[in-house]
Amino acid sequence: MDNVEANKALIRLGFEEGWNQGNLDVEAEIMATDVVCHMVGRSDIHGSEEWKQFVTMFRTAFPDIHFTVQDNFGEGDKVATRWSFTATHKGELMGIPPTGVHVTVTGINIYHIAGGKIVEFWPKLDDLGMLQQLGVIPTE
Repeated sequence: MDNVEANKALIRLGFEEGWNQGNLDVEAEIMATDVVCHMVGRSDIHGSEEWKQFVTMFRTAFPDIHFTVQDNFGEGDKVATRWSFTATHKGELMGIPPTGVHVTVTGINIYHIAGGKIVEFWPKLDDLGMLQQLGVIPTE
């Protein structure tokens, strides 16, 4: 398997085992300890431990979260992934009390991989659409 295919497999592993199965130990396997996640509209997340806290917070808010990878492209040391998730809002999410609403959210992540680990990535999800589905922001 060449590096591009290995890098794409690494990303799929994170979605399947990390997000869908809740296996946070996989994060140590796929991420550098000093990984940086550049969050749009929020503070960056620094380090694999801080990332695990973010995933835990999100999985607590959406315990049945399930990601589907629609596209996974790679070139050199970069991978771009288009994904969606479905989930039910059953726990607090950044101050938003549980609504019981089932959501479908789409997004795209771009990853930089070095030495077989994610060292930096840029996720962009449809925050507005998610908040509208949750009823936090009006749709009109």
